[in-house]
Amino acid sequence: MTGGVLSAGDLAETLALARAGKRVATTNGCFDLLHVGHLRYLQAARAMGDLLIVAINSDASVRALKGPSRPLVSQDDRAELLAGLRCVDYVVIFDAPTPLDVLTQIRPDVHVKGGDYDADTLPEAAALRALGVELAFVPLVSGKSTTALAKRLSAGV
Repeated sequence: MTGGVLSAGDLAETLALARAGKRVATTNGCFDLLHVGHLRYLQAARAMGDLLIVAINSDASVRALKGPSRPLVSQDDRAELLAGLRCVDYVVIFDAPTPLDVLTQIRPDVHVKGGDYDADTLPEAAALRALGVELAFVPLVSGKSTTALAKRLSAGV
């Protein structure tokens, strides 16, 4: 890992130096209750670039998306866990419904999303294409999801 958890402003500055000649890949998500599906997804995203930046939803953003019982893991803990993965170079936390502001600052070469999205359903797709950012979609790992894990935990299974 080269950088850890940074603010969007610090990340843009750091990237100005670190990205020379490198293909920058980004992805984003809640990453609440990290599981093997997340790991495989992040490894696939990293394979699409020389650097991988993961933008994670803030706690407030996760609550707005997933409901009042989420996140199960705080944004700082989620960021630290992700930053500790070999395939992740930098992590940035965003508070908006989408990571578009952060991605506009970063201007990645490729933005990677899970197979539950496509170019028609990804809210930031048009804006990213206008910036010249390639979009890539990675198939989800069947049977692996935070929502399924949370349901199992609440059922005591």
